[in-house]
Amino acid sequence: MPTTPDLSTAVWRKSSYSSTQTGSCVEVVDGIPDIVPLRDSKNPEGPALVFESATWTSFVQAVKRGEFHAA
Repeated sequence: MPTTPDLSTAVWRKSSYSSTQTGSCVEVVDGIPDIVPLRDSKNPEGPALVFESATWTSFVQAVKRGEFHAA
């Protein structure tokens, strides 16, 4: 697994799929090779989740195929 870079100076952007009305916002950092860092915009000083790019791509594709169902 790739080493997690220092994200303290990363430029975060709100995901295009985040809801602006409910405050449920996910932020992502673009342009870091091999990983996709994500965080909760309501807690920018909190931890970031870091996924390998291939793992994140597989997850997004599964969501698009409807493989996950609401509880």
